[in-house]
Amino acid sequence: MATEHLSPLDLAFWRIESAAHPMHLGALAVFDAAPQDGPGAGPGPDADPAVRAAALLTARCATVPGLRRRIHDVLLPIGAAAWSPDADFDAARHVFLVRTPDPRAAAGPLMARPLDRGRPPWEAHVLAGPDPGSFAVLFKFHHALADGLGALALAALLFDEGEGVRGPARPVPEPQPTAGSALRNLPGMLAARVQDVGQALEIGASVARAGLPLGVPAALTAAPARTGTRAVAGLALDLDDVNRIRKVAGGTVNDVLIALVAGALRRWLLGRGDPEPEGPGPRALIPVSRRRPGGAAKYGNRLSGYLLRLPLAEPDPLLRLDRVRLGMDRNKEAGPARGAGAVALLADHVHPLGHRLGGPLVAQAARMLFDILVTSVPLPGFTFSLGGSRVREVYPLAPLARGHSLAVAVSTYKGTVHYGLVADAAAVPDLAALAEALRAELDELVREVS
Repeated sequence: MATEHLSPLDLAFWRIESAAHPMHLGALAVFDAAPQDGPGAGPGPDADPAVRAAALLTARCATVPGLRRRIHDVLLPIGAAAWSPDADFDAARHVFLVRTPDPRAAAGPLMARPLDRGRPPWEAHVLAGPDPGSFAVLFKFHHALADGLGALALAALLFDEGEGVRGPARPVPEPQPTAGSALRNLPGMLAARVQDVGQALEIGASVARAGLPLGVPAALTAAPARTGTRAVAGLALDLDDVNRIRKVAGGTVNDVLIALVAGALRRWLLGRGDPEPEGPGPRALIPVSRRRPGGAAKYGNRLSGYLLRLPLAEPDPLLRLDRVRLGMDRNKEAGPARGAGAVALLADHVHPLGHRLGGPLVAQAARMLFDILVTSVPLPGFTFSLGGSRVREVYPLAPLARGHSLAVAVSTYKGTVHYGLVADAAAVPDLAALAEALRAELDELVREVS
């Protein structure tokens, strides 16, 4: 079997990780426990929905090939890494049952804890709270294993069938060119290489132009001493309200969701007593999926991105939304392969040894590239369930880069918008206030368009 090396971008995510800045994605799914009838409904572990959920996850994850693979270094190419089956795979090392008085609060310390790099890089934590009618599951997938859509595809394989959930086809290996085909394709390959170099230079120039940190509040930066701890908060908003704003003000649902972040940040900063925001505003990195609709399912990352200044200095909520919309329109016109937000594509132009030696430097440079991550993970319209217990809420959680104090992820599920906030707990001790600022910003925009 041919060695499956990590792609350059997957390798970059693997190499930039540190103990204080783990590079895993997360999702906190809150379940309504299914009522149990029949022989297993009496007292005992079989009647505990959290125990049942942990047992189901343990059994099902063993059947998913993508969850049984680990990452290891290889001799050639120098600095590269590859996937291989974990000969000692034990699902019980990846699925944990946690008793906690507050499942949501428990997600913060769990997100701060790096995954074991010697094992397949994922975990599932079943969080059992005092309410027997519900429980939560925190999924953690290393960014080298999957991007947001890839992580969703992997998690979907663990849920019940019969609800419309179907896992992706197994990844299709890239065809390996023969010597004859390589010679025939040589002119096109050279032209493509020249085009790639030109694209890299263009992206690099855009990064340099956009690299001035103008109008970035101090609250969005985390000093090196303020690392290693995480706080997590979630907020659910009505998608109908978002659509009402969109229909009147124009733009897309995503434009409104980003504008809500900008407005909430402004409210939160002023509520803390920080100075009035000035300047162009912080640079939001907005990941863009490069996966083709209906294409063969693949693990790993297929990402580019847009860079957008969040107009925190604008006091009018509708004008803030308009500026976000115009900025996103400009990004879309240029496309996801150009501009400073497409910096992820530069990973393809770095030799594996460069990723290995330069990983720590790249991690430290994240603060120079963008100020806050705002990512959207689309969820399918059907209902997820596990052992008959239905998912009520899904909060996506993004990794926090070095020097950043906040990352925002958002998804829509069953007519509800779910914001997942991950923060450096020392730099942002009032994360709940930011979540409430999101709600207040939505309420104000609804009033403005009513």
